[in-house]
Amino acid sequence: MDEEIMRGRVYGADPEDPGPRPGRAYRELVGGPLDGLLLDVTDWEDAQLRRGVALATELGAFGAGGRALYEPRRGDPRRWDWRGDTP
Repeated sequence: MDEEIMRGRVYGADPEDPGPRPGRAYRELVGGPLDGLLLDVTDWEDAQLRRGVALATELGAFGAGGRALYEPRRGDPRRWDWRGDTP
């Protein structure tokens, strides 16, 4: 696994143990309210990995209950780019 990725914090992880774990698969979130966090996609199916995700966050445009939209970057699917926020 890329050494740079292994240094990040994982979205939704326990604050007491926020780092990535060996043997897990991660995507780096780029831009938006979750910029720089890693998303654990270890058990995701290929279709889910191609589609992207809406992640709950209180930091986005819609505050508590809002979601940040991230999609795989074309040409570099290890990085997922922010596409906006949704309620």
